[in-house]
Amino acid sequence: MSIPWGVGTIIYKRALNTPNKTALIFDDKAVTYKELNLGVNRCAYMLQKKGLKKGDRICVVLLNCVEFLEMYFAAAKLGLIFVPLNWRLVGPELQYQLNDCEARLVLFHNSFLGAIDLIRNHIKVEEDKFIFLKSDSSDTSVCPSWADDYTMVTEKMSSDEPELVNPVVMDDPLAIVYTSGVTGDPKGAVLSHEQTFFKNFQVGFYTGAVEGDVLIAQMPLFHSGGLFIIATPSIMGGIVMIMRSWFDPDQFAEDIERYKGTVVFALTTMWKMILDSGKLDKVDISSVKTVVGGGERTPPSLFDELAKRGLYMQQGFGQTENSAMMVLPKEDIHRKMGSIGKPGFFTDIWIQDTSGKRLPPGEVGEIVAQGPTVMSKYWNLPEQTKETLVDGVLFTGDLGYIDEEGYFYIVDRAKDMYRSGGENVYPAEIEKILLGHKKISMVSIIGVVDDKWGETGMAFIVPFKGQEITLKEIKEFLSNKVAKYKHPAHVKIMTELPLTATMKVKKAELKEKYGRVFEFDEKDKKK
Repeated sequence: MSIPWGVGTIIYKRALNTPNKTALIFDDKAVTYKELNLGVNRCAYMLQKKGLKKGDRICVVLLNCVEFLEMYFAAAKLGLIFVPLNWRLVGPELQYQLNDCEARLVLFHNSFLGAIDLIRNHIKVEEDKFIFLKSDSSDTSVCPSWADDYTMVTEKMSSDEPELVNPVVMDDPLAIVYTSGVTGDPKGAVLSHEQTFFKNFQVGFYTGAVEGDVLIAQMPLFHSGGLFIIATPSIMGGIVMIMRSWFDPDQFAEDIERYKGTVVFALTTMWKMILDSGKLDKVDISSVKTVVGGGERTPPSLFDELAKRGLYMQQGFGQTENSAMMVLPKEDIHRKMGSIGKPGFFTDIWIQDTSGKRLPPGEVGEIVAQGPTVMSKYWNLPEQTKETLVDGVLFTGDLGYIDEEGYFYIVDRAKDMYRSGGENVYPAEIEKILLGHKKISMVSIIGVVDDKWGETGMAFIVPFKGQEITLKEIKEFLSNKVAKYKHPAHVKIMTELPLTATMKVKKAELKEKYGRVFEFDEKDKKK
């Protein structure tokens, strides 16, 4: 839509209508909407003084912090395209994304000074557009000579609303968020102001959160979940957001009690860490009314453990290309265990086969979606955009089915499926069952080359601390639960699995290392 409006108006309107209300509490320091908006405006004037114009890309390599949101909303007000980068990336990975989006400015925390210094002569960012930020006041790091200090360059700027030469309109690009790069080079999903507003509305319907609610969620803001499912809807809704630099399970549990959290969001791996810490049983969590989570394969035992403590987790489904697509209603958590729910109010989703035919309940096909929350395109990738977005329909790459009541279930990623003896095998089906084993903490299965069957399964298993498990035990556990051709033929015991920033297993890394020439425990060779 060409309506002159944008995401930058969110913080402006909040500061206008509820100036003294707390917007967020960062590391126990409260920031009001007025204070946040003043910081946003100073940042906007700094960006204008640097010569940045509508459509320019600005990147941040930051831990969660107030300045992250200042830069985000400043970009939104000016019509710049905000590009949050994963701070876990190493130099060459950052270099690729900075060059891919043709970044004109980069703001980075002192923690990542070495990585930026290593690549700064290999990216097209101009000399006066490297901005340095200390992670906290006690840090002794010094701003390098080739960068400007964020605090120093913004504190002198005007805090008035910025004057615009080219007004922002709703279909302008707001952000480029790179996919995690689980397979191949990361792709930059272009998200518009319009799509972001509709996501805000959709998330609001999911959580039922209102002014006065307190949100506890420590997702990294560089991720679409952290920025577009948590931070932006929270600020638009007048919800108090509790924010930390990074996730700590003990601190997370303590924050629920300290701030009387009413809405709590954490991924499955995060919940496992919170439960393992034991801290959840030592704090008062009676204030919690809504729990949202998932983001990966979630064993039934986790739902049960949370339910014992009065926490009923709603699982959802989304992608960088279309986050917050659906969520399971609270009342259906146990009745529809394993379901990812029903489509959100602003998303239409169905299952179809390779010919484009919509499939009836019970039949497995690709999950496809359309609606105002879907991304605009992939940045500078017209061919990949055409493959993923067809006439406005997003092909998710996920295989699933619906039941007779219209609830959706994920079977697996299309690319993760392998064929053994001519039969389709969906690793996620087996992974879900194995997560029910009392000895198994984490599991990931890939297809590996097999002379007899073409492909067979290889399971990578992280046992619980102090536990040991063998291939024989695994096969016995799967016996009578799934067909034999679905049983993994090989197992490798791991101390940890390679994870993305959002705690998803990097299957591409496992496939690259073990897909053709693999190794497994000597003890399991003998079983």
